[in-house]
Amino acid sequence: MSQPTSTPKPAVDATPVAVLNARGVREEIRADAIKSHDFRQSGFLAPSELRRIRLRHEQFVRSLAARLAMFLRLEFSVNLHKLQIVGYQKFTDAFPGSTHITLFKTDPLKGVSLLVTPPRLALLFVDRLLGGPGQMPEAARDLNEIEVALTDQVATIILSEWCSHWPEMREVRHAVLGHESNSKFLQTSPADTAMLCVSLSVQLGEQAEYLYLAFPYTTVEPLMRLLCPSGVPEADAAAARAPKPKWNAEFDDVTVPVIAEWQG
Repeated sequence: MSQPTSTPKPAVDATPVAVLNARGVREEIRADAIKSHDFRQSGFLAPSELRRIRLRHEQFVRSLAARLAMFLRLEFSVNLHKLQIVGYQKFTDAFPGSTHITLFKTDPLKGVSLLVTPPRLALLFVDRLLGGPGQMPEAARDLNEIEVALTDQVATIILSEWCSHWPEMREVRHAVLGHESNSKFLQTSPADTAMLCVSLSVQLGEQAEYLYLAFPYTTVEPLMRLLCPSGVPEADAAAARAPKPKWNAEFDDVTVPVIAEWQG
């Protein structure tokens, strides 16, 4: 009997690379120890801002669970699973195959946002609205026009409840722009756009699925400014306490490649 062949291990790049450490001192480390970092997806929300927006969405989720239970006459739980900043391309690539995506806008905020409902969960809503017990089908499939219209009733409740939880900005209202069944065909934002992704866990008995709300950062940025407490902003207070930065001469010879893009 032949012996199973072992999977070859990837080659390790031990080439030394000169870098600057956190203290600004030059040192050499192995090339395989260097990790890439996308600066476009970091620093959009400070920890204090992320904490405040998470608390606001926890309030939204509690109210949403009560409204959906009354609307569907069905007892189920809705919990905030995760809240994070992700890239638009990474977010859309996370939904391979068929899914139900509602494109909407929240006036007067800018940008097109997304509500992603798994087809099995959407069909549960449809089954309940048509008088059924509210059971998820075993297999997912695309929704027809009637099922999309019924699912929009639930989407309207979700979006109107989200808008009502921003009393700092008056008259925030939503408008459904369209639907898509494949995330690969979405073109609502550039691929590198930072998105605030809100994952909601919806559970009915032993049945569980996830709903996703995704907002471009340009949409939530005005709301974040309104969430900042009155008085001196935290960023200004921290800057006042921080010592004045000094230039490190070790960075004089650092080469930084710059790429500029513009329209026209």
